[in-house]
Formats: sequence, C-alpha cells, structure tokens
Amino acid sequence: MSFPILSLTIWLPIIAGIVIIVAGNEKSRKLAMGASVLTFLVSLPLYFGFDASTAAMQFTENVAWLPSFDINYALGVDGISMPLIVLTTIINVIVVISAWEVIKDRPAVYLGAFSIMTGLMIGVFSAMDAILFYVFFEATLIPMFLIIGIWGGPKRVYATVKFFLYTFLGSVMMLIALIYMYREGGSFAVLDLHNLILNEQQQFWIFLAFLAAFAVKIPMWPVHTWLPDAHVEAPTAGSAVLAAIMLKMGGYGFLRFSLPVAPDASAGMDTFMIVISLVAVVYIGFVALAQRDMKKLIAYSSISHMGFVTLGIFIAFQLIAKGDMAGVALGIEGAIIQMISHGFISAAMFLCVGVMYDRIHSREIADYGGVINTMPIFAAFMVFFAMANAGLPGTSGFVGEFMVILASFKANFWIAFLAALTLILGAAYTLWMVKRVIMGPIGNDKVAALTDINRREFWMLGLLAFFVLLIGVYPNMIGHVMHASVENLVQHISTAKY
Repeated sequence: MSFPILSLTIWLPIIAGIVIIVAGNEKSRKLAMGASVLTFLVSLPLYFGFDASTAAMQFTENVAWLPSFDINYALGVDGISMPLIVLTTIINVIVVISAWEVIKDRPAVYLGAFSIMTGLMIGVFSAMDAILFYVFFEATLIPMFLIIGIWGGPKRVYATVKFFLYTFLGSVMMLIALIYMYREGGSFAVLDLHNLILNEQQQFWIFLAFLAAFAVKIPMWPVHTWLPDAHVEAPTAGSAVLAAIMLKMGGYGFLRFSLPVAPDASAGMDTFMIVISLVAVVYIGFVALAQRDMKKLIAYSSISHMGFVTLGIFIAFQLIAKGDMAGVALGIEGAIIQMISHGFISAAMFLCVGVMYDRIHSREIADYGGVINTMPIFAAFMVFFAMANAGLPGTSGFVGEFMVILASFKANFWIAFLAALTLILGAAYTLWMVKRVIMGPIGNDKVAALTDINRREFWMLGLLAFFVLLIGVYPNMIGHVMHASVENLVQHISTAKY
C-alpha cells in the first residue's frame, strides 16, 4: 500500500483542530498557523504527483469500515476533485491569517473549528464510498453551525437554524437515495454506483433526491434564501469558507453523483436545470443591485456566479444531443474552473469587507465613501478583486464564465445571451459598490480616521490576488489536470437515451 497521503490531508487538520481547542487560547494562533501551512504542504503532492493522462482514481486507499454493510473507508481523487482539495488547503491558511488579531473571544475554539472543518471538507472531495461521503458531507455542518452561532451577528441564531435545516433536510433525501441504490446493487462504492443499471423512473427519483441535497448547498434558486442570512451573520472567515468551499460541495456532488449515476434523468431534466440556473444568473444579479449591505451584495453575487457552474454542467446534455462532444467538455471544464475561481474571488471579497468592518464596524455601503484617500493599498486590492468579480479578462473570474458562455453559445444563442447578461450585471453591482465605498471624496469622519492595511492583511489579500491572477493568465494549470477525468465523464453520460 502506498503512503496514505489523502488520509494525512484529511486527519491532520481534524486532529490539529482538537489539539488547538485543548491547548487553549494562548497557543491557538501559532498552532493553527502551523497546522494550516503543514496541511497545505501535505496536499501539494496531490497536484505535483498527479498523473493528468489518466481518468483513474489516484492516491487511493481502501480499508473495511463496516464490512457487514459493505461500507469502506475508501478514498481517491481524480482531476475533478483534486483541485478542490488544494483550494481548500489554501483557503485554510488564509482563514488563519485573517483571524490572527481579529478574534478575541475564545480564539482556540474558533480556529480549532475551522481546522476540523477543513479536514471534513477534504473528506467530502476525496471519499469514494457513498456513506463515507455522506458522513463527511453532513459533518461539515457542525463546525459551521458553531462558528456562525457563537461568533455571528445579532441574528445569528435565526441564520444558523435556517442554514442547518435547509442543508440537513436536503441531505436526508440523498441518504435515502444511497440506501435505495445499495439495495439495488449491493455496494456503496461510488464507482459501482456509476455503473448501476437503473430504469428511467428510478433515475428520475434518484436525481431528485440528489438535487434536494446539492441544489440547497450551491445554492440554486429558489432554495437560496438561507445563504444571504448566513453570510450576513457569519464572522468574516466563516463567510469566506462558506462561499469559497462549502458551496462547491454542491457542484462537486452533481459531477460525482447526479450525472454519472442518473445520466438519463439528468438529460431529461436538463432544460429545467438550465432555466433555474439562468434565473440565478440573471434575476439574482438584479437582486444584488438592490442591496445596501456589502456582505449581502456579495452573497447574492455568489449565487449568481454559482449559477454558471450548474449551467456549464447541464448545458452538456444539449450539446450531447447535437453531437458536439468538445462543447460538452468545454462547459463542464468551465464549470470546474468557475468553482475554483469563485473560491478565491468570493473569499477575497468577503475578507475585504471584513478589513473595513474591523475598523468601522459597519457593512452598510452608505457608511463609507472615499476609502481610497485613507487606505490606498487596500483600495487597490479591493478594486482588483471587484474587477475579477465582474469577469475582467486576465483574472480568473473571466476564464470559467467565458468557457460556459462559449459552450452555451454552441447549444443555443438565447441561453448564451442570457448567461452573458451576468457580465453586465456583475459589473453593474460590483462597480456600484466600489464607486460608493472606495472612490470619491472622504465620506465622513470615520473614513477620514481609517488606517491602511497592515502586514498581516497585506499577505492575506496578496495571496488571494496572486492566485486570481495566476489562474487568469494561465488557466491550464487547472485545465490540464482535469481533461482526462472530464472526458471520461462525458463518455459516460453520453450513453444517456434521448
């Protein structure tokens, strides 16, 4: 058996999180930083040692867990899941940097909860047993529940309960579907479920069960209402992780379960999925325009941008019907790159709001104005991230959206036209916020008293800016590792009957 690098990447932050909590507040920050950097370093061989020429699962581990039910501790990654794991470990380092001086109340529990959640999210992306996936998928709710519930805003209890109920109830439907498939095929192994022969009716109900879990997690319209509340009440780092990683678990679930397990149902539901994706892209973009709270604006922006992910995934079936397999791969790869890009950009946007909130203790756009005059370095970062959020070419925000729009154009002009509206809307609500917060004369005495970012904040935002630029100018650093896995998925779902 090869070195269990995936187990190490999962359990190192989980165990470290427990140690951080036990060690107490005085040592918590240094322990959390050490654990986050070490987890990131441990995850690097997953990228640099990855064989991009094969679609087979790599770095696999398989140990019997509950053998009487054929439930195994089975791990593995491919070109779809591996980039999401590396993204998770990078965001974990940035979260620790962001909380270093800000969190005064029980920092050990705060940082420990984030560390544990990092390991659980990596487990979601690497689980190759359906029950193990479900356990990790559900377990991520617990630390986020505590983070929002303890360190959140005035309405944190309402937001936390709403977040938990929405996501938990959807996941219960997924568990029922997994148990049903086990009864049909006698295995919980994810790859066995991909090859399970199901009739169209069975696929339809299984697809709906997965949709209940993954649509809420992304979240898709109309089950998106928990997200703005959770973001507004969550502490800054909580919002960053929620947007950067937890939302991606929904998109990943569609790619790992919905499409390969129920390809016929996915094909039959493609129009429905495309329509509600476009509603998220267009309608939620207009909703973002009406916001006066910066966090709520960015939260709605996240829903709109994640609509591109589901659009890229389900436009595939329109293109399969046309025989355009290159377009299918383009859409799915665009969706994956959009997930990675949005992870960096959304985290950066929320952290920028956090930098200002730490100084003025307000998220209201009206309470700012002319920040560029007192915080020029910070203003440069925020304008850059705002441009990336609007899809400026040369940034990562452009790449995924452009690929999805191009794939949509191959399928249907009007779908592409509606999807492209987000470039206009994204620029409108993002620049509207930047104009009123950053530009112009100094708005009030509080803004006049602001001091520019310190070294810690510079490194936090600088790291995110580096990755946003890197993916923007060299998207193939992600693209080349996912080609074989995406082509294998396309080949699998193209057997769907139309």
